[in-house]
Amino acid sequence: MTDIGILYLQLFWTFFVIGAFTFGGGYAMLSLIQGQVVSVHGWITESAFTDIVAVSQMTPGPIGINSATYVGYQVIVNAGGGEFLGVLGSATATLAVILPSFLIVLALVKFYDRFRTSPLFEGVMGWLRSAVVGLIGAAAIILIVNVSWDGTPLFSKPWAQVVTDNFPDWKSWVLFAAALLASLFLKAGPILIIILGGIAGFLLY
Repeated sequence: MTDIGILYLQLFWTFFVIGAFTFGGGYAMLSLIQGQVVSVHGWITESAFTDIVAVSQMTPGPIGINSATYVGYQVIVNAGGGEFLGVLGSATATLAVILPSFLIVLALVKFYDRFRTSPLFEGVMGWLRSAVVGLIGAAAIILIVNVSWDGTPLFSKPWAQVVTDNFPDWKSWVLFAAALLASLFLKAGPILIIILGGIAGFLLY
């Protein structure tokens, strides 16, 4: 089997596992995707992953599935495959990440009404909600700072080493702060923030 063929299998298995062990939707999935495609396999860079997340956020559909689609394409293209093989990579990663949820829901749909009032079921869901909040928080931290996976405490390093090229200069921080303030205090919608952010980025860079 060619290297590209092996890569398809690795893509499928990686995203199948991510889909099987992610609770809480796309944002909770981001930290798992980053850990696998950037830290474990080294298929794409941290900066490229951040760009993929930004594009996935702006395009219709769940951000986790969109990210899998873009990652699948980019991984195959980076490995030397053409655009057609890249599209197959997108299809492979997308199918793999949604397949576990489809199978699990299909299996549980007949039993949900029977067990939804069970104290055990409610207790498990309570623990899962807490885990989901942690996964979403981890995704936010990963996208902002360069998290060290070698056991080194995150903030034991100088601040200049912690900040990654996700925020390369003061302009990026200004855009980030403006978007945050507009969302929190002006109640601006995400579509408006994305459009204005794109225009500001075009003018500044």
